[in-house]
Formats: sequence, structure tokens, C-alpha cells
Amino acid sequence: MRGLESKVALVTGGGSGIGRSTALSFAREGARVVVADVQADSGEATVEMISKAAGEARFVKADVSRADEVEALVARTVEVFGRLDCAFNNAGIEGDPMLSSLTECTVEEWDRVMGINLTGVWLCMKYEVPQMLRHGGGSIVNTASVAGLIGPGWVGSPAYIASKHGVIGLTKAAALAYAKADIRVNAVCPGVVRTSLVERHIKSNPRLEALLVAKEPAGRMGYPEEVAAAVVWLCSDAASFVTGHSLAVDGGVLAQ
Repeated sequence: MRGLESKVALVTGGGSGIGRSTALSFAREGARVVVADVQADSGEATVEMISKAAGEARFVKADVSRADEVEALVARTVEVFGRLDCAFNNAGIEGDPMLSSLTECTVEEWDRVMGINLTGVWLCMKYEVPQMLRHGGGSIVNTASVAGLIGPGWVGSPAYIASKHGVIGLTKAAALAYAKADIRVNAVCPGVVRTSLVERHIKSNPRLEALLVAKEPAGRMGYPEEVAAAVVWLCSDAASFVTGHSLAVDGGVLAQ
């Protein structure tokens, strides 16, 4: 299948995990891809993977919490490939686990998590939408979390949970604002996914894997490729009547 042939896709946080898998999936579907990340080595590695698979991609270093860098990222995407059709606003952080309670969370930690996870998504859309309007529409997918759907008691700091609830609200607001302009805006809400970050945590705490798996009715963690498949579908014509939706990719967590 080459369902995104001739499309241009932008992926933030594309240097690893769900972002990398989605960038690779976009390329397999025929899209030309811009990979953005704060880690240049990781981002360049994703581009190299795409190139080795006969895809076309570019890397742009960008911190999504900085308006000037996001504006430059989107401008560079259009400069290189001429347009922007699909955007996966995926860059995010979990926050410091040592500051996991409401009272322990510092102002600095709150601002850091919200700046990347929520303000970053808003900044991306702020500069992506005008480019999509110029070419008659597009599709945006934002990374939220199952924690943004079920709230406390899942994982993460209060800042992380609040940021993911915010992404869902922001997604709905944007979807309604641009529905008639043929710009669809959706979110994916992953459960526990086996990324390199999770693997590192498991290595340092072997008991953690069992605890994470126990949260999943499916009896296992998800894989980045499974979330990537959902993102690519949401960006495809197969999802042409889907907007404002928060798609759980969670192994059944919400069914409990």
C-alpha cells in the first residue's frame, strides 16, 4: 500500500519510539517525511533508516517548546518539500518521577512538562494550519495518552496528566475550528508502549515490567508500530470523516 503517495508528513519527536516508528510508516506509505527532534543523532538515524528503505526524508532539529524553532521547522518543511499535508505532533516528556505528587511537583517541573507536551502541540498547530490552508487541507494527529482519558491513578506526574488532558481538549477545539476547511485534527492515546525509554526503566528496575503489564488487559505492552499504524490511518483518506477524535491504542485499558 502507498496510501500517502505524494504527501508530505512532519513528525516531531521522530528520533525514537512512537515518533520513529511513525516516520518509517509514513515513508512506507509513500510520504516524504521531515523528522524533528531535539536529539540530532537520533533524528538523523531515523532519516538514515528511511533512506535505506528507499524513502525520502530530512531532519530538522527543533525544540517544540520554542515558538521560533517551531516556526522555522514548519517553514523548512515547506521550503524542502513544497507543502505540508500530514503532521504528527508527538514530541513529549513524562516528567520527573521524583516529583510525582501534586505538592512535590515544582513550578519549574510543571512549566517544563506543560511547555513541551501542551504548549508544544499548540505551537506546532499554530504554524502547521496556515500551511495546510494554503493547499486545501490536511491531517494533524497529536499524541495524548490514555492518562488523558482516565486521569489520576494511571502513570506520571500531575503535570503530565494535566498536559495530556489538555492535548485532548486542544485537539477538539482545533478540529471544530477547521473542520470546514478540510483540516482534520485527531489524537492518539497510547497505553503502556514498549519504547526504548520503557526498556531502560525496566533494566534499572526489573519488577517494573510486571507492574506495567498488569495495567494492560491484553496481557502485554503495546509496540510503537501499533500506535504508528493508528496515526497513519488517521492521516489517510480512509479516515476522511474522522475528526476531533481521541483514539485509544491501549490494549483494553479503557474497557475496564
